[in-house]
Amino acid sequence: MIERYTRPEMGAVWSEQNKFRIWLRIEILACEAMCRIGEIPEKDLEIIQRRATFDVDRINEIEKETHHDVIAFLTNVAENVGPSSRFIHRGLTSSDILDTALAVQMVEAAERLIAGARAVRRAAARQARRHKYTPMIGRTHGVHAEPITFGLKMALMYEEFGRAVDRLERAREIVRVGKLSGAVGTHAHLDPRVERYVCSKLGLRPATVSTQILQRDRHAEYVAALALVGASVERWAQEFRHLQRTEVREVEEHFERGQKGSSAMPHKRNPIIGERLCGMARLLRGYAVTAMENVALWHERDISHSSAERVLLPDATIALDYMLAKLETLVRTLSVNPQRMQANLDLTRGLIHSQEVLLRLTEKGFTREDAYRIVQRHAMRAWESGEDFRALLAADPEIRARLEEKDLDDAFDLQRHFRDIDRTFREVGL
Repeated sequence: MIERYTRPEMGAVWSEQNKFRIWLRIEILACEAMCRIGEIPEKDLEIIQRRATFDVDRINEIEKETHHDVIAFLTNVAENVGPSSRFIHRGLTSSDILDTALAVQMVEAAERLIAGARAVRRAAARQARRHKYTPMIGRTHGVHAEPITFGLKMALMYEEFGRAVDRLERAREIVRVGKLSGAVGTHAHLDPRVERYVCSKLGLRPATVSTQILQRDRHAEYVAALALVGASVERWAQEFRHLQRTEVREVEEHFERGQKGSSAMPHKRNPIIGERLCGMARLLRGYAVTAMENVALWHERDISHSSAERVLLPDATIALDYMLAKLETLVRTLSVNPQRMQANLDLTRGLIHSQEVLLRLTEKGFTREDAYRIVQRHAMRAWESGEDFRALLAADPEIRARLEEKDLDDAFDLQRHFRDIDRTFREVGL
């Protein structure tokens, strides 16, 4: 099984060579099906199977005259097949070939994206296990909250990309549909058995009902899934970007020997991959909007969707493929700084333990309101003056009347925040 797909391989899915290869296969399979039901002589089928081929340059040359890609393709194939070509494309319309082939390409693209998302998961899993108990500060609103571990953060990423895999798998299945039903979907000139045979051979389901095309809500759902996975990429790229800020510096993108961060400032080491991924996620959201606008077409079909899809489907899948590969590399090679994480934990001089002190006071008989008032008073003083939070608590007669030194020791014990880590890791499958 291929672990990581690169951009050229995804690009090959959308190459003209691959597209025409699928078109030709559909046409030959349709001929096979029609031969089985007695609509094409076996000798003509044999000629078609033996001689049918195409040349991309020749197709493009013919299309300059016809201004119709499918007719140009069929003309080129007929040049190679000869008189038996009269049975090729029998009862079919262009969209039978276009939409069925597009479904095959979208399934192929989804397979590569699924592999990419799984690779990101594996990278996150390795970091999660490596840093399962590496303490760091958790932040809400960008402000220090309570301790977590870097392993827990990466376990969260691991689980999120499990959902990404699920979304991509669902997207793959929603577009795994073909149609060979003619000009307005009525099978007027084509036996439904042909459609079933061709789709079966291609690994597709035949549409239960269609017009001249497959309806575009399927394609919109597919692209929306890509955009949502892109949003997850952005979410983690942005996370690492913040953690690389000079004031934080808890993790850092790998910096290659010889790499330069700035044309002006030699000291710079910038989160360029994370920034790139955040920008590309915006492209995917734009493509999702376009895909949704393609759903509303005139009656049984117009081609306003076609020009948009020729851009958005290759671009969206290639972009996400690239993003997943880059994120996998970023996570796998991420530099983690546990010392800086500990320094940031200590930055607020114990304030991160305020909730545990509050709870212990309520256990000793304080109302929640009184306990909150007392703890917040000392917390705000420590915040503004830089004094040690625990020292302020220990000097308060109200608190010392209820809490012993051991109570404060326990309240400021970092490890109590990590007692559920093993269970959490088991729940997410790490």
